[in-house]
Amino acid sequence: MGVHGRKPSLALPPLACDAHCHVFGPAAVFPYAPDRRYTPEDAPKEALIALHDRLGLQRAVIVQASCHGADNRAMVDCLKHDPARFRGVSILDGTATEALVAELDAAGVRGVRFNFVKHLGGAPDMAVFDRVLAMVRPFGWHVVLHLDAPDIAELAPMIETLPMTKVIDHMGRAPAKAGIDQEPFRILLGLARRDDVWVKVSGAERIADPPFTAAVPFAHALMEVAPDRVLWGTDFPHPNLKHEVDEADLVDLLADYGDADALHRLLVTNPARLYGFT
Repeated sequence: MGVHGRKPSLALPPLACDAHCHVFGPAAVFPYAPDRRYTPEDAPKEALIALHDRLGLQRAVIVQASCHGADNRAMVDCLKHDPARFRGVSILDGTATEALVAELDAAGVRGVRFNFVKHLGGAPDMAVFDRVLAMVRPFGWHVVLHLDAPDIAELAPMIETLPMTKVIDHMGRAPAKAGIDQEPFRILLGLARRDDVWVKVSGAERIADPPFTAAVPFAHALMEVAPDRVLWGTDFPHPNLKHEVDEADLVDLLADYGDADALHRLLVTNPARLYGFT
């Protein structure tokens, strides 16, 4: 919904961070990838900044989405607009070079994202995956993994062996209707107990139906096992989501996620540590 929604009832702590959001286009300046699986409406940096001003978010991590592919220019343009406010997560493909990684690092990129979600194209070429991770590790980057819940069991051994920090998107996309005892979520909780695994307790609007309260027990469970390695974000502008979302509802849902100390870790301390906000 962006700039046109209401202001949330929950007042966020100073320097709160949206650790998962996107900028799309504008397509006339930053074209979408020719092989994209979806074409979003433009959601340029101005719309994102207006949203964050409405919600009370002062920091953000711009996550490259598959519709832009490995062309990170729209994301980098946002980072350069306000380097103190923004960090980024890139997508890299087999054409990536160390020079490109160094350029992205200087712009404020701190991670690389790989998608394993079937409707977005499925698992990457694992030779490219291994080569890219070897290239970004010397920069201290982490890898963001976008997974479908049914695939977590198969991917967990690989995730455990990656010699770098791992961040798993959207609570592993575990459907809330299957309950917190479902096998994929139990495996995710096991991963979350590892010191090198972080999990985003974002995506309530993806795993649960409105008003999304069925996602709260999943967030509680992850925040309990990894209080210092959880992140949260709006996922604005919610690509591939069938129902409209007012991001103020997602902010207000945080009141059920934990007390003031837990929310300060989730929204301020943890993202500052992982992304180098000062």
